[in-house]
Amino acid sequence: MLKGFRDFISRGNVVDLAVAVVIGGAFTLIINAIVQGFISPLIAAIFGEPDLTRVMTFEINGAEFSIGLILDAVFNFLCVAAAVYFFIITPINKLRELRAKEPESEEEATPPEDILLLREIRDALRDRV
Repeated sequence: MLKGFRDFISRGNVVDLAVAVVIGGAFTLIINAIVQGFISPLIAAIFGEPDLTRVMTFEINGAEFSIGLILDAVFNFLCVAAAVYFFIITPINKLRELRAKEPESEEEATPPEDILLLREIRDALRDRV
């Protein structure tokens, strides 16, 4: 049972997913700080509103609708997704490509001595028959 759990945890996609969730949460804090400290004041200067959530709001029969709230959520998502892609996924893919291109070491290219001996025995027996 523990072996199966260990195999499940050590799969590449499970580990990648766990890393993505943790790093994505950390990047969310950074992206939110950038949005609140830079982008929201920029939007306030352009639209005359304190943030994107107050842009394009309207009221019908006492119900308040906010297109800006939806745009703010989409914008935050895109910022986090871009940060995760460019700062995590791209570097990891580059590392994987570099590892795939590494030449085999001499130890891996040359079989161990016992394998060579077994091959000689096999060839000698094949020649006798």
